[in-house]
Amino acid sequence: MFTRRDWLQQAGVGFGSLALASLLNQDAHAADRSSNPLATATPHHPAKIKSVIFLFMYGGPSHIDLFDPKPALTKYDGQAIPVFKQDDVFMSGKTKNIAMKSPYKFAKYGQAGIDISETYPELAKHADKLCVIRSMHCESNNHGPAIFQMNSGSILAGRPSMGSWLTYGLGTEGENLPGFVVMLDHQGAPINGAMNWSNGFMPAAYQGVPFRPNGEPIAYLSPPTGVTRGRQRARLDLLKQWNEGHAAANPAESALSARIASYELAFRMQTHATEAVDLTQESLRDQNLYGLDNKTSHHFGRNCLLARRLVERGVRFIQLYSGGNEGPKAWDAHDDLKKNHDLHCAETDRPIAGLLTDLKNRGLLDSTLVIWGGEFGRTPTAESGKGRDHHARGFTMWLAGGGIRAGMIHGATDEFGYHAVENKVSVPDLHATILHLLGLDHKKLTYRFMGRDMRLTDVSGEIIKPILA
Repeated sequence: MFTRRDWLQQAGVGFGSLALASLLNQDAHAADRSSNPLATATPHHPAKIKSVIFLFMYGGPSHIDLFDPKPALTKYDGQAIPVFKQDDVFMSGKTKNIAMKSPYKFAKYGQAGIDISETYPELAKHADKLCVIRSMHCESNNHGPAIFQMNSGSILAGRPSMGSWLTYGLGTEGENLPGFVVMLDHQGAPINGAMNWSNGFMPAAYQGVPFRPNGEPIAYLSPPTGVTRGRQRARLDLLKQWNEGHAAANPAESALSARIASYELAFRMQTHATEAVDLTQESLRDQNLYGLDNKTSHHFGRNCLLARRLVERGVRFIQLYSGGNEGPKAWDAHDDLKKNHDLHCAETDRPIAGLLTDLKNRGLLDSTLVIWGGEFGRTPTAESGKGRDHHARGFTMWLAGGGIRAGMIHGATDEFGYHAVENKVSVPDLHATILHLLGLDHKKLTYRFMGRDMRLTDVSGEIIKPILA
């Protein structure tokens, strides 16, 4: 005899990416939400954008070799620089106070004269769309804590990711797709894996849905052999009937209704997600725009094209990882910076430029925020002669799209690219600004946990007003 749990497990066997098993284990936090935790919610103030695409360059791209040129490093090449502190380095045995000039040439692009290195020739054509923040800083130069902070606001594990906060605060725009999607590099997942898109202490309905880098983007999306869609629908209806009867007898147990909504979403995804990820619907011209005709850029280009298709269908937050696993497979250029960045820039240049072009041409850029950056930058000093170490004191990110002043540079590092010194921007500041553009007040977006009203920005964060359009 089947129990209710048996029925649910079989009905949900094709929904692997939604982690339905974990939905069964939701705690009482879901009781704080309405019957549908994914229902569209009213923002705190009028929003400037509808969606966010976060291009995450995992491993730590070098700001001084990509967007923040430092002539002083050429002058001091091979010599000590006065701002260096041994306590700031990660690889203490290999990184010394020996300045290393950039192997790349820079040029100014666009009416604003934004500096971009030769590594990004296609992106450079979009300079007037970019707002380059040169004064980022974070709390850790270790990949694990730093990526946690960029994703969740905290260097500690267990906090909800930014995509989870957005889904919690706004719900989902579309009824047939998740509000938060993660796309991984073909080389693997970043350090800490699924904890980077975790729902943390929130209900499981708010966790990110990972898309696979190869093959069918969503694992087990299709029903198992022998289980027709009609049979699944009948099982789900019966389960819903049982649950609704139980909910009626226990009105305080609203978490049950929330789970029903999640199961319904999973079922609808079997049809609608399949259509959303079908790139054969795209013209060859559009596919090539994203670099799908090139072996090097194909994988990241595929994910950028998928991101545009998901934005069109109302997905709220999409995170794309460039770089996976560890070492040279990511932007972690300890041994040979030029070899590392030559590869990863070639993988991402055409896809990112194609994404900006396509969003603009389709009238989507004004309602979408595109973010580029990693968990930290890299040292202006050398590691083992040709590489650069992790660096948290100053680095670069850029934004483009709705609500952002285009064609500008905000903030600065010192003459060596070591410290953020002008208009410094913290990770909580960045998060507060992203939430603001989506119509959310970062001080009001709270979730009660352990007797405290928790925030993405915790107890800090200021909106970066100079970069707002």
